[in-house]
Amino acid sequence: MRRTGAEPPYRRIAAELRRRIESGELRPGDRVPSTRELARAHRVATATAAHALKDLADAGLVRGVARVGTVVAPSRPRAPREQELTRARIVEAAIAIADAEGLGALSLRGVAAKLGAPVMSLYRHVASKEELASLMTDAVLGEAALPAAVPPGWRAQLEVSARVQWAAFRRHPWLARLIRMTRPEPLPNAIAHAEWILRALDGHGLDGAERMRLHIVLHGFLQGIAMNLEAEIDAASATGMTDDEWMQGRIAQFGALAASGRYPTFARVLGELAEAEGFLFDFDELFTLGLRALLDGFARVIERAPEGARAR
Repeated sequence: MRRTGAEPPYRRIAAELRRRIESGELRPGDRVPSTRELARAHRVATATAAHALKDLADAGLVRGVARVGTVVAPSRPRAPREQELTRARIVEAAIAIADAEGLGALSLRGVAAKLGAPVMSLYRHVASKEELASLMTDAVLGEAALPAAVPPGWRAQLEVSARVQWAAFRRHPWLARLIRMTRPEPLPNAIAHAEWILRALDGHGLDGAERMRLHIVLHGFLQGIAMNLEAEIDAASATGMTDDEWMQGRIAQFGALAASGRYPTFARVLGELAEAEGFLFDFDELFTLGLRALLDGFARVIERAPEGARAR
């Protein structure tokens, strides 16, 4: 009598054949032992041996071939399994959606559809849309790699960091909307940029609070301009007009305000722009001008720092 709880004989036979197939000892097309051979080798009834082969057939490991017998089935490409869904793939898909359609189009359901996965399967890797947004932010800041060689001088170092971050905002216009100045997330790649900036400002007589404030001011400048990148894309999509076309439709109204006499300086600047054949609004030019002016201001702050506190 078989002991209660002992493994049924057919499972032992199936497990042994599975092992031989998965190890490559039995290859696709190879004949596996027949029911009678298995019954004789394992000293079991033919019904038990048949049960073992049926288990393997149900698993797709073997199949019957006329006038040959049971053979190892051809290997099949494995269907994507839920456990193959990774956090990295989810974040990559989310970034692709935000880049192509804007942050407003981002949803866990949309990410799941892009990956061809059930939406609930995403929750095994990402707890919420908010967590996904943090992971996206860290990922794109990680793309914005700072150089291995640190340039000499605090100003050159801050300019390098600012340009690297601006390039990230340019590539991903939605990024500025995910960064919170007053409630920052502890993201490794964001801290890497903070480390670079704070190190550049170290040794110039500024205490920790001053260095942190300058870091925040620099970030605020970058984010402030970058916030308009996606807004402009959204506006162009909603109105079907470029910013130049939109302004053209309002020139008469601005002209009327200038001619009212209430805004003489504004009127004079508009006149100068008209003589210069208009004004080209360029985000990159604004970034360059603003960064230069900001770093000029930082230089004044550093110059006023106590001499004795400076490292050099």
